[in-house]
Amino acid sequence: MDLFLNYTQQNSFNNKISITGSKSESNRLLILKQLFKNLQLENLSNAKDTKVLQEALISKEKTINIGHAGTAMRFLTAYFATKKGTDIVLTGSERMQKRPIKILVEALQKIGADITYVNQEGYPPLKIKGRDLTKNNVVIDGNVSSQYISALLLVAPSLKNGLNVTLKNEITSIPYIEMTLALLNEIGITTSWKDNCISILYKEKVPDKILQVESDWSAASYYYSLVALHKNGKLQLSNFKENSLQGDKALAEIYKEFGVETTFKNKTIEIKKIASFKQKKHITFNLIKTPDIAQTIAVTCFGLGISCGLTGLHTLKIKETDRLQALKNELQKFGAKIRITDDSLHLKMQETRSKRQEIIEIKTYDDHRMAMAFAPLALKIPLLIKDANVVEKSYPDFWKDFKTVFE
Repeated sequence: MDLFLNYTQQNSFNNKISITGSKSESNRLLILKQLFKNLQLENLSNAKDTKVLQEALISKEKTINIGHAGTAMRFLTAYFATKKGTDIVLTGSERMQKRPIKILVEALQKIGADITYVNQEGYPPLKIKGRDLTKNNVVIDGNVSSQYISALLLVAPSLKNGLNVTLKNEITSIPYIEMTLALLNEIGITTSWKDNCISILYKEKVPDKILQVESDWSAASYYYSLVALHKNGKLQLSNFKENSLQGDKALAEIYKEFGVETTFKNKTIEIKKIASFKQKKHITFNLIKTPDIAQTIAVTCFGLGISCGLTGLHTLKIKETDRLQALKNELQKFGAKIRITDDSLHLKMQETRSKRQEIIEIKTYDDHRMAMAFAPLALKIPLLIKDANVVEKSYPDFWKDFKTVFE
């Protein structure tokens, strides 16, 4: 499905949006519920990734295909490796079979897991035979994907000897690791993080508990971008916490640089543009802790005519697509001047085509965040979003909610 967007004549907006539960929290809690059946979950994400994970966890099939769901691939690799009696092949889409998983597999093998590669070494599909894992010390790179680390931490309470995870090199996306540990603590698991070592103790049972999933801050980023790009925009977004576990809550601080003010009240945030705000000409951000909002920030900068330097982005090259290259490809269609490296993006403003009301086609590369990050630019220039239904991966109601903004 291709979708035409044109909100260039929109004078103002003021509406309330209810965003689905956090995909990151939901996926972690689904693994924990599998380990501790007495947990109850409310406000789970309706993202395709979350539904894929739910289905895989109860599947009786010998081959489980998780499609494009990277989180599911990582979390399920660890879960099935520790589930005694499991004998399955875990596979995914063509793109998934090109996304590396060797670091996680080797870490699991070091503590006794039986995992082999079906085709190319280092990549899915994986042949996994579940067994009791008794070794409790492992060293893993911290600078590739925090999901590898979280995958280990989530299954650690089910291991009879617990698990000590030593992280080497710089750690990527620390807030996501902190989220995992906070959720473990919330259900009664004992954890500690001292220097570069994280320790999790074995727990046979946890108390009965109902866990409410907070709305998704990553999803909120697209509305922050809308408000930033408009002179007279205001929105209310429901079910958000000021003391959120999600690293992307950093949006509230980051978007101050774009003149967006955030007010917390009764589990709702109000975001509005400060009328008197004086915009900077150049902005720099290190997004090593919040790489999922890099696309949104890059597009916001372009839409406001701001040069920017974004660093800490090395994980973007192994996502649903090479997000750095994809951003460069699509922003160049507007006349943007962009330079990328393995871990950064540099946007230099120059005269663009945005003043002409021609329709620009945005290719989404099977990447949900490409579609949603570019949508706010429809305030500036008509867009055609190719394969717009790719948003189902994380935010199936996005286009409905996006349209609601302007009603």
